[in-house]
Amino acid sequence: MAVQTEKAFLKQPKVFISSKKSGKGKRPGKGGNRFWKSVGLGFKTPGMPLKGTYIDKKCSFTGNVSIRGRILAGTCQSAKMNKTIIVRRNYLHYIKKYQRYEKRHSNIPAHASPCFRVKEGDHVTIGQCRPLSKTKRFNVLKVTPAGSSGTGRKAFAGI
Repeated sequence: MAVQTEKAFLKQPKVFISSKKSGKGKRPGKGGNRFWKSVGLGFKTPGMPLKGTYIDKKCSFTGNVSIRGRILAGTCQSAKMNKTIIVRRNYLHYIKKYQRYEKRHSNIPAHASPCFRVKEGDHVTIGQCRPLSKTKRFNVLKVTPAGSSGTGRKAFAGI
């Protein structure tokens, strides 16, 4: 059974708790059956949705949310909220009068499922989904820790 941290009883809606059989996309175990799915689009399902015990109806791997529309990448600027992160995207805006570019950025709130451990500075890939709250329209699909990127910004290249 899943860890009950909320006041309400939590369960996955697509799993019959008293079931003794295991079907497609479900796995038998100590905690009973568990529903999970692949989001497609070339994204690998992390290990946590398969063997984890969390319940999250807004998770794209274990919940009722499908990814459609845009796939964006950015850097996690804030991970202080519960299951929500702020993704910063930097871009250049061209000013025709001066024939130059200026730096701009946009902050996008995204739902971070408990299967991901997201910290500030991590590079994340987010996918568009249905509106999850007043401002959230994206779901985290992949997290690359900040220190593991191949090219360091301030690394000495050598001559």
